[in-house]
Formats: sequence, C-alpha cells, structure tokens
Amino acid sequence: MPRSSESIMKKKIKSILGEVKENPEFAVNLSDDADIVNEVGLDSLQLVTFLFKLEEAFDIEIDFENFDYADLSSINRLSEVLTAHHGKQ
Repeated sequence: MPRSSESIMKKKIKSILGEVKENPEFAVNLSDDADIVNEVGLDSLQLVTFLFKLEEAFDIEIDFENFDYADLSSINRLSEVLTAHHGKQ
C-alpha cells in the first residue's frame, strides 16, 4: 500500500478512536505509536465498538476467534495488520 494510503488509514483509525471515546479532539493528540488498549484506555464495550467500526470503515471482516490483541499494541501495528488483511480480500 502506498505511504499516503497508510497515512490515511492511520488518520481513520485515530478518527474512529475519537468517535468511540466520544472525544474527537482526543484523536488529534494520538501518536502513531500509541497503545490502543493501554494508552487510549478503551473499556471492553468501547473495544468491541471500535473493532466493529473498523470492519465497517475498511470493509473487512475481523475473525474474533483468532484475533491477536497484540495487533492493538500501536496504531502503526494495527494499520499494518489492516493493510495486510485488506489485501487478502
């Protein structure tokens, strides 16, 4: 995926995080290395909502039985995983 597409994906991930946290300004201050679970502080309902919004935004289907929560260790990591997943479909 071209670099500009990766940047767009990261911005969209941050935007979705802002929606889920009900604080759009929150996303502006997130670094690409931010840990989605620990730094962003999603509770379990917010995490599920976030994952469903990712599916919708990127037109993908996440296999929740095999989902690796380590993929949420940073926005960069999640972007890489989504890019790879999107390419398989």
